[in-house]
Formats: sequence, structure tokens, C-alpha cells
Amino acid sequence: MSEPLYQIMGRHRAEPLPERKPSWLKVKAPGGGNYLHLKNLMRDLKLNTVCEEAHCPNVGECWEHGTATFMILGDVCTRNCAYCAVAHGRPPKFDAAEPSRVAEAARTMKLRHVVLTSVDRDDLPDFGAWAFAETVRLIKADNANTSVECLVPDFQGNEDSIRAVLDAGPDIYNHNTETVPRLYKKARPGGRYERVMEIFRTAKRIAPHIPTKTGIIVGMGETNEEIVEVMKDLRAVDVDILTIGQYLRPSNDHILLDRYVTPDEFRWFYQQGMAMGFRHVESAPLVRSSYHAWEQVQAAGV
Repeated sequence: MSEPLYQIMGRHRAEPLPERKPSWLKVKAPGGGNYLHLKNLMRDLKLNTVCEEAHCPNVGECWEHGTATFMILGDVCTRNCAYCAVAHGRPPKFDAAEPSRVAEAARTMKLRHVVLTSVDRDDLPDFGAWAFAETVRLIKADNANTSVECLVPDFQGNEDSIRAVLDAGPDIYNHNTETVPRLYKKARPGGRYERVMEIFRTAKRIAPHIPTKTGIIVGMGETNEEIVEVMKDLRAVDVDILTIGQYLRPSNDHILLDRYVTPDEFRWFYQQGMAMGFRHVESAPLVRSSYHAWEQVQAAGV
């Protein structure tokens, strides 16, 4: 029998990492008919998806079900987070026609729920907020019954940018917390933990009717106790939906993997989160912020 979870609170990994990934992290390689169709559609419309750029392990499953997360504002990020597979450097010139192409793709795919995300664009005056807002407006104009989730960067905490996106009427406002305060400087040097909490306070003040959502990745050196404290902080700023998933190191240049969090621990995080009052918690090894996003919307009653 494994140790009760309360006995491993405050501890990093208890033993050396196994040479191979645990069985619960193995997924089928993508390649079905719908996957190939969507891949070709994205290429034809010159669109990026975080599914591919961030090496998401669920790309085959999600694309076979006809869902995808569009990554707008290019595929080069102005920041260099130590856990992220997306390329960083000087982004290309902003493409003002991109929102129209995303709306066309959503219409062609007959999506009921669309997730929009982006790289950080600290080089733009509004940090990319207009592109999110315009894409939401165009998707809604095509089909008022399509719900839209915006997984936004932090916009450096700029209230005008946050307001611009919320005024466009997304159904969910999502910004990922990613990790615990102690690891922010190491894992997310361009971000600030306190800024994340203020973003959610601001979003709720501007549009209290729009649900907020965030995600945490675990296995970078945090303890279970620290994760619970972050969950408490998120409830204190009235975040509605929480996702928790396993960090998988994209390359040897990225932050070290500290541990594989077990399915039992993920279930325990789920129980803790629901007891705290989150409207929905998605917690499992392969969970990512937009994984089963439509199911999350339904479960949270959005």
C-alpha cells in the first residue's frame, strides 16, 4: 500500500526518476484521418496551434475529435520560460488578417467551443489584446452559439489590455499560473506570481459574469503543500476553473523534471480543489489547460 498523501506533503521526489516514463503517461501517436485533415487545414490557412508548437501529448486525441487550440500572434515568443517548448526570439510582423482566418477555420471545422491562445508579444503596444478581441468578435459574428475561451498571456498586467479582451465577450478568461511562487524566477523569469493574482482580481472586477480559469503544471520541483497553497490563493481571487497536469521536459535545454506525480496524487488535488469551491477541476497526468476544454465548460455550467 502506498503512503497516504498527507505523509508526502512538503517533500520533493521520494526516489530517483525511473529511466522510462510511467505507463500512465504513454499516449498513442497521432495520425488518424481527422488529424491529417485538420493539420492540412491549419497549413492552408497559415495558422498555428499550441497543440503542435508546445508538443502537447494529447494532440492526436483532440484533433481526432475535431478540436484544436489556435495560437495567434505568430509562433515566436518574446519570453523564454524554462519549461516551454515554444520558440523564443524576435517575433514576425503582426498579421492583422489572422483573426479572419481563425474565424474561417472555426466555421469550417464546425466547432462548438474554440480556444484561443498566443505567445507573449511584449513588443506590441497592447501586448496582443486587439488580436484576441477581434478574433472573438469575428467567431461570434459567424456563429453566436460557438463559445470562445481566451487563454491569454499576462499582458504585463495592463488593465486596458485585459479590458479589451473581456469587452469582446469571451465565454472564459484563462491565464495560466503555471507553478508555485518559489519557482517563478527559475521557471518563468518574465512573469510574476503576484501579477497573476492581480490579473484575476482585475478580470473579476471588470466582468464578474465571465468565468476565470487557470492551469498549473507539476513536477518541476514544487511540493504538494505548495500546490495546495497556490490553489488557495486562486480561490481567494475567485478563479472558477482549474487544470493540473504533469510537466514533461521538452528538451535537455529546459528545466529539469523533478518527479512524476502519481495518478493518486492528481486525484487528491482534484478532491482538494473541489472542496475549496472551484466550479470545476481537471487534474490528471496528461491534462493541459485546453485539454477537454468543451467538457470543462459543460461541467462548470458555463
